[in-house]
Amino acid sequence: MKRLALVCMLGGAVAAHAQSVQYRSPAGVTYRSQPDTGPVARAQHALDANPRDVKNWIALGTAQAGARQMQEAVQTFSRALAQWPNDPILWRWRGHRNLSVRNFDQAMSDLTHGYGMDSTVYGILYRLGVLRFVRGDFNAAADAFRRAQPFAPNAEELAGSTDWRWMSLMRAGRSREATAMLALHIDSIPTTAAYTTRLKLYRGEITPAQLITPADTSDINVATLEYGLGNWYMVHGDTARAQAAFRRSVESGGWPAFGFIASEEELRRLARR
Repeated sequence: MKRLALVCMLGGAVAAHAQSVQYRSPAGVTYRSQPDTGPVARAQHALDANPRDVKNWIALGTAQAGARQMQEAVQTFSRALAQWPNDPILWRWRGHRNLSVRNFDQAMSDLTHGYGMDSTVYGILYRLGVLRFVRGDFNAAADAFRRAQPFAPNAEELAGSTDWRWMSLMRAGRSREATAMLALHIDSIPTTAAYTTRLKLYRGEITPAQLITPADTSDINVATLEYGLGNWYMVHGDTARAQAAFRRSVESGGWPAFGFIASEEELRRLARR
């Protein structure tokens, strides 16, 4: 019985360690990582077997991010950058994860550094756009997403950069450009991404009430859709409904989502008015 109790205690300690603190919100909410279900351990094993392959470092960092171990991912990419400081993809990944934990200044430094090495990396351009948008620099965000679109690696990413470019243009007061961009249907390849649904709202193909359905149960999807809805209300002058949608985005619990991050900043700005 004593041995069983000890095993249970150790198991609890491991679980607690696995669920490390990642981020504390402005409202005082603590968000933790999730326990590893296998991918992190496998990636760590592969890295231990061959630490000279940069792909193994990226695989570990992305596996950690998949378990919402964002702080650990930042550390992994930092260790990789100590060995490969001229790899723009590593700067892209660390910038992304610094953005995830709201280290905005460090994320900007990382992404800008990576952009200086290779201005065609979609992941850098896209995340520079998101970071600029979150900071309220909508014109610069629109430019980043415009540059990102031609390099989108798949339909889902193209829908994402098209969506964020529309939002950026609208928030910058450039509605004619936003409408003209949507009319080109750059994002014509079918995808089930939440961004595709948001684009339907912008084009008037669905109503705000149809944006979120009972099938949307993922916290990331809810955070993403609610932010898109809130921004749509903002550009249509309905601040009260926008604020309500931003709150629902934050209440979703999907804290790594860009929509969640943007909602936090929107609520912060609205509180200062």
